[in-house]
Amino acid sequence: MKKKISALLMAIVLLTGCNGEQHSSSPKISGSGQVNASSRSENSAPSVSDSSSDANNTSTTGSSDSISESSAPQESNNSQTDTPKVYMTTDISPEGLKAVYDALGWSPTGKVAVKLSTGEPPASNYLRPELIKDLVQSIDGTIVENNTAYGGSRAETAMHYQVAKDHGFTDIAEFQILDENGSMTLPVTGGTQLSENYVGAHFGDYDSYLVLSHFKGHAMAGFGGAIKNISIGLGSSEGKCWIHSAGNSRTSPWGGAQDPFLESMAEAGKSVSDYLGNGERIVYINVMNRLSVDCDCNGNPAEPDMHDIGILASTDPVAVDQACIDLIYAQKDGDGASLVNRIESRNGLHTLEHAAEIGLGSRTYELVSVD
Repeated sequence: MKKKISALLMAIVLLTGCNGEQHSSSPKISGSGQVNASSRSENSAPSVSDSSSDANNTSTTGSSDSISESSAPQESNNSQTDTPKVYMTTDISPEGLKAVYDALGWSPTGKVAVKLSTGEPPASNYLRPELIKDLVQSIDGTIVENNTAYGGSRAETAMHYQVAKDHGFTDIAEFQILDENGSMTLPVTGGTQLSENYVGAHFGDYDSYLVLSHFKGHAMAGFGGAIKNISIGLGSSEGKCWIHSAGNSRTSPWGGAQDPFLESMAEAGKSVSDYLGNGERIVYINVMNRLSVDCDCNGNPAEPDMHDIGILASTDPVAVDQACIDLIYAQKDGDGASLVNRIESRNGLHTLEHAAEIGLGSRTYELVSVD
C-alpha cells in the first residue's frame, strides 16, 4: 500500500505540476529511486513513485527550478556513496517528530546540544516547546541559541535568557546562550567568501548537535532552514555580522551584497559540519508548519498563505532544505506563491547551489515516508 506522502506528492504534481519556467526541463527519477540531477525530460514535471528497492520510499527533487546544468555533487559531505535520505511525516506532533528522528538511526555521543530559534517576541512562529519536549528530553539535550546582531529582545544575554523563559524553553530543558562569553573561531575550507567563521564561545562544549529548524521564508535570505540555522543561527553576534557582510565586518550586519551573503551562509555552515566530525555528530530536522514569508526573527510575521506540510529529517542539511524547497515549489501556482516569490526575490536558491558546490551536502536525495 502506498504511503500517505506518496499520495500527497502525487496530488501536488497532478494538481499544480512541478516543472519550472526558468529551466526547460525537470529532473527525473532513476529506477533505484535515486534522483539524477543531470537527467531531464523536456518540459516535464518530476515523477513521484515508490522506490523499487523499498515500497515505502518516495523520491523527488528539482521542482524548485533550482538544479543548474553544473549539477550538484552526488555525495554528501561525509563521503557516503549512497544518495542521502530525507525522512518525512505529515504528522506534525511530538510523535511525528520522534518518528522522523528515529528513522535517522543516529545516536548522539557525549554532551548533546539542541539548536533552535527562541523566536522574537511578541508573536513569532518559533517551534513550540510542547512539540519538541519529548524528543529533547529523550536525548537529554541542552537547548542552545546565540544572541542576535540586529537589536530586538534577544540582542543582549540577560534579555535573551528572559525570552527563552517566557517562551517555555527553560521549562523543558537546560538552556544556554552559546555566545554569552563571546566567540570561538572555526576554519572555513573550500570557501570563496570566508576563511573563518565565528560561533558562540561555548559551541565546542557540546559533542553532538540536533538542529531543529522551523522552515519558513526570510526577509534577507529568502528562506530559512537547516543551513541558515547552522550558519547565522550558530553564529555569535559578531559571527552574524561576519556572515552578512561576507567577511568584511564583525560589528555591522548591514550593507553587504546579496550573493556573497548567501555564499557566506553556506560556507559558515560547512565549517560547523566539518568541526563536528565532517557531519557525523550533527543531524537536521525541519518542521514545515506556519509557513510565513517571514522568519522567526520577526516578532510580527505575516500570516502564512500556505498550509502546513510536515516534518523532514536528514543527516544532510542541503538535502533536507532542498526537499522542503521542492515541496513548496510544487505549489508555486497555488498557496505557495507568496513564499516562492520571497525566495526568488532574494535569490535564495543560490545558498543551496553554493552549499552543494563546496561539499556541505547534496541537492540529490531520496524522500522516504515514515507514515
